[in-house]
Amino acid sequence: YNHIQGNDRINPMQHSFFGSQFSDEEIEEFLRSKNIEFKRYSDEELNDKVSDCLINAGVVGWFQGRAEFGPRALGHRSIIADPTRDDAKEILNLKIKRREVFRPFAPSILREHVAEYFEKVDNVPFMEKVFQIKESKRELLSAVTHVDGSGRLQTVDKDIESKYYGLIHAFYQKSGVPILLNTSFNENEPIVNTPAEAYACFARTSMDMLVMGNIVISDRK
Repeated sequence: YNHIQGNDRINPMQHSFFGSQFSDEEIEEFLRSKNIEFKRYSDEELNDKVSDCLINAGVVGWFQGRAEFGPRALGHRSIIADPTRDDAKEILNLKIKRREVFRPFAPSILREHVAEYFEKVDNVPFMEKVFQIKESKRELLSAVTHVDGSGRLQTVDKDIESKYYGLIHAFYQKSGVPILLNTSFNENEPIVNTPAEAYACFARTSMDMLVMGNIVISDRK
């Protein structure tokens, strides 16, 4: 009520990243202990490589920073894909999720571009609201548009979530779309929480790439 009325409120939560965290060194230690091949990249190199994979119909496991506290994957324990592909839902369900076709996936959008794609403009960092996608954008965003023309969006702010923002922005520079399809990093189980769980999910599914921190794994043992 106070939000709608514009009344004074207590300082709101800016993010929900309060869970476990693993450094690149800890991730590398795990991978070496299992003799898993990997390569480490700079931020710029990483965004370029991952965005190329996404544009070419790749499905990426994205494991970054502290885990989300709560029910939504918000770019720290996420599986991501190109939201403009008509077959993205089918690819995800075939490769990983194996769930009902009517269950939608969510769009993560750069905060400053919300007005271009949605009928309502608001800051939605926790993916808890559903807005109507503009009719002119629904065909473009077919993989994240619900049957009623809506989308359960997550807005991504550069000052709060620079890592995920940087990847979406790299994808935007190549595709013209400031949005990624985002779903939880799991396969009919709880969301992954550790590098071991992330790799196990990657290994038994058909994800094209696993990214943990700045480390990329493309091959399975």
